[in-house]
Amino acid sequence: MNVMEMFNLTGKVAVVTGGAGMYGYQVVEALAEAGATVWVASRNRKNNEERLAGLVEKGYKIRFAEFDLEDYDSIKALCDEVYSKEKKVDVLVNNAVLRCAVKDNNGAEAFARSMSANATALYVISREFGDRMAKAGCGSIINIGSYMGILGPDYFLYKGTDMMGKDGMMPGDYFFHKGGMTNYTKFLAGHYGQYGVRVNCAELGGLFNNQPEKFVARYCENTMLGRMANNTDLKGLIVYLASDASLYMTGAIIPLDGGYSAK
Repeated sequence: MNVMEMFNLTGKVAVVTGGAGMYGYQVVEALAEAGATVWVASRNRKNNEERLAGLVEKGYKIRFAEFDLEDYDSIKALCDEVYSKEKKVDVLVNNAVLRCAVKDNNGAEAFARSMSANATALYVISREFGDRMAKAGCGSIINIGSYMGILGPDYFLYKGTDMMGKDGMMPGDYFFHKGGMTNYTKFLAGHYGQYGVRVNCAELGGLFNNQPEKFVARYCENTMLGRMANNTDLKGLIVYLASDASLYMTGAIIPLDGGYSAK
């Protein structure tokens, strides 16, 4: 097969959780541009429809559905809906995240809610789609992780900004469930590999999102490329992991952070 044809996703069906955010938009855009039919699912369907309207107007095959990370029945309903209409799913991108333990809400209740939405839901959705992919004998699950899943916190990056809570502590839930996602990726890869289903994790970091100048300057200084990620930097990796170009890659933990985690 010609190498460029290996990256072509025409005829493939992808499900992306989340989609309105900066990471999610890149994921959806990349998959659609490569030819896939992309189902975008989140709690706020209207928000996704508005955010992605420009891609729909360009003629890309994007469908919309609702699901809630905190409602496990809705995960099964999402899976049933897509399979009933498409008869298959080739790619699942676990991108949605619920940031309920942030800044000044760093207590046990917020932590528990975060685990339910971001850890247990990952387990449920990966099994729901993964089992059906296994029956088909192929598929790719892409987990959207974070460099915070492989590194400890660098408090210096946030010093003198308003990005910390009143107690001076970063919300630990994100490190906890992204770290869990990292190793759970390897578990899923080990389990589903025998059925031809691949599972990989993109450990992202440094996406520019109008952060305070001090944070931006410090992060850029600590990357090998000397900059933050832009609104296209994720697209190539997503298409690679979704496509036949990566048929022999599974269980991979791939940093995409400008070299931040390699220093």
